[in-house]
Amino acid sequence: MKKTLLILFLTLIFFPISVIAYSPNNKFGISLAQPNIDQFSQVKELVNSNGGDWGYVTLIIEEKDRNKEKWQAIFDKLRRLHLIPIIRLATSAEGENWRRPEKKDAQSWVDFLDSLNWVIKNRYIILFNEPNHGSEWGGEVDAKNYAEVSLEFAKKLKEKNKDFFVMLAGFDASAPSWMPGMEDEETFLRQIIQGPSEGQSLSASQSLRTDLISLIDGLSSHSYPNPGFSGRPYAVGRGTVRTYEWELGLLKELGVTKELPVFITETGWRRGGENIVAENFQIAFNQIWGPDSRVVAVTPFVFDYQGEPFLDFSWRKFNSQEYYPQYSTVAGMSKIKGEPEQIEKGWINYRLPTDLVVQSTYHFKVKLENLGQAVWDRDAEYQIKSDEIGSNRMKSVTFLFDDLKDINSFEEKDVYFTLKTNDELGNKKIKFILQKNDTNILLSDEWDIKIFPLPSLKFETWGRGDDYEIQIFDIDDQLVFKKKNLSVNNSLGYLQDIQNIALDELYRVVLLKPYHLPRQEFIVFKKDSNKIKFKPLLPFDFNNDGTFDFKDILSLITKKQ
Repeated sequence: MKKTLLILFLTLIFFPISVIAYSPNNKFGISLAQPNIDQFSQVKELVNSNGGDWGYVTLIIEEKDRNKEKWQAIFDKLRRLHLIPIIRLATSAEGENWRRPEKKDAQSWVDFLDSLNWVIKNRYIILFNEPNHGSEWGGEVDAKNYAEVSLEFAKKLKEKNKDFFVMLAGFDASAPSWMPGMEDEETFLRQIIQGPSEGQSLSASQSLRTDLISLIDGLSSHSYPNPGFSGRPYAVGRGTVRTYEWELGLLKELGVTKELPVFITETGWRRGGENIVAENFQIAFNQIWGPDSRVVAVTPFVFDYQGEPFLDFSWRKFNSQEYYPQYSTVAGMSKIKGEPEQIEKGWINYRLPTDLVVQSTYHFKVKLENLGQAVWDRDAEYQIKSDEIGSNRMKSVTFLFDDLKDINSFEEKDVYFTLKTNDELGNKKIKFILQKNDTNILLSDEWDIKIFPLPSLKFETWGRGDDYEIQIFDIDDQLVFKKKNLSVNNSLGYLQDIQNIALDELYRVVLLKPYHLPRQEFIVFKKDSNKIKFKPLLPFDFNNDGTFDFKDILSLITKKQ
């Protein structure tokens, strides 16, 4: 019995019970000190390797760096590489401190963040960094002010767009209570959530705390393995890689009943032995963070930092393009193919003829306009299809579409398709459909088509013989039909059963005869019979290349000799 209880106790510690369910999610990620777009491919190879897709990257936006073109280019690159951004807001450095943000700053931040086309539906935002450090908050810790500023930012973000996923800053869980320079995280959180301690005046209303908690969507945790960033991965509680568990317990104790998904946006070991850090990460991902469904993402600190004070945390070696062993270890770990929700928006536009003929092959195109977040590509399981509307569906037409390729956000591209008709006549209603994984994403308007018998053409030209040829070209100058060995008698010829043309559309018709210069006319084909008249064909094409030039003169001279 004791042995059974011991096993149960260890299981609960090392493999926490899942309390939150999510769609397939790749938890692997990394933090970048600077958004170096040239390194994103290496980041992808780290977090999306070995079966993985849609890993995470934590990025910092400073207020002086709010350049829409720059950050949209970054987001577009992350979109193509399937990397999900977690954005931490930052002010600007003032000496040894970071400027304390103010409530009046919120609107300009919200306007900038909302101007971007985000990578996925969830817009992950972290409200600043470790405010229980005075250096991160204008030089002095102030829990009341942090709560007021965070509430203003959270309110304005949610008012602008409900897709903003707001988190408070990650805290330094190992900071001592050493005011005004530092404050213990538990004390700081109690001041935010419960207000001032007994005997102090109420400095923040209950509504402020209630509103703030209601607007927070997740927990950003700095779960570092202390002391000295060198703790063992199996350690439990505050100041370990499982600090988030202690934080969730504290929040529950303080009356927060909301189940907050966890984003470990900073963690990691100070560099020690060559393989110790790599082994620790393997244990933490496989045995602690991975099995815990409360953990959505883990982005260790830091991918690349080439100087103090964080050189010992850098995954890239100093002054080198090589990486420390944890890179190859984590890259080699099995991962999950994430499936984050993306906003799908756009149009399927077309201008297509409505009157077609039997026994024909057409080459048409539709225009896809992508106004959403995803990249429409065959490799991402996107395809365009057609569907016949109505109960009396005839298999009188078949469609074959080209594969979709790299239709990025706010791009338009033509997608070509082949349509074939058989012998059946009648009316049809067609819709074009953009699908992902066989799920409909976009539907076009109905395309009403009628299928008629093959038309004929009576053509008139001066001459006679049985060696005439007619070629028919569409408005894109593509050859759609040709017929050789046509006879002309008494200046009249007949072309029966013209395929591959659409009625009431303009075509260019070319008449040819060996050693004669071609003639052309334009015609709009109607059903049944059509008529066209060509000017006389001139017998001046002596070398039979379809033109009259100096080469024809040489050919004529050569023949006479």
